[in-house]
Amino acid sequence: MSETPVLHVLNGPNLNLLGVREPDIYGRDTLADIERRCVATAAGAEVVFRQTNHEGVLVDWIQEAREGADALILNPAAYGHTSVALHDALKALSIPVIELHLSNPAAREAFRHRSYVSSAATGVIAGFGAAGYELAVQAALILIRERA
Repeated sequence: MSETPVLHVLNGPNLNLLGVREPDIYGRDTLADIERRCVATAAGAEVVFRQTNHEGVLVDWIQEAREGADALILNPAAYGHTSVALHDALKALSIPVIELHLSNPAAREAFRHRSYVSSAATGVIAGFGAAGYELAVQAALILIRERA
């Protein structure tokens, strides 16, 4: 671990539409709002915050975290239910991985009940809306400290 912990917060497809897309499910906070909250919660840790709609880019960023991050927070969005590639990339990491969902997938449509990410994650935070990101940052920092 570096002297200043580095957290990678990666976001999957359609999360760039937060605040506009189905606010009754995903809330009214934008991704920029959430990024600001993550940085504030990180209390001095470096936060690398990214979003993409492209699965391969997300895989590249996960692989990049192998060398550049002390923990990874991943909101895979819909890719969590479909992507073996994300699962395989996560399995190559030796850092804590927190899977994050704004809504509770288990309380939604049946196709959302399966996550390919969960079995490769250290833990899962779901159903707390934008506050879930702050919880994930806190959990990541605890896990980093425990590993030090």
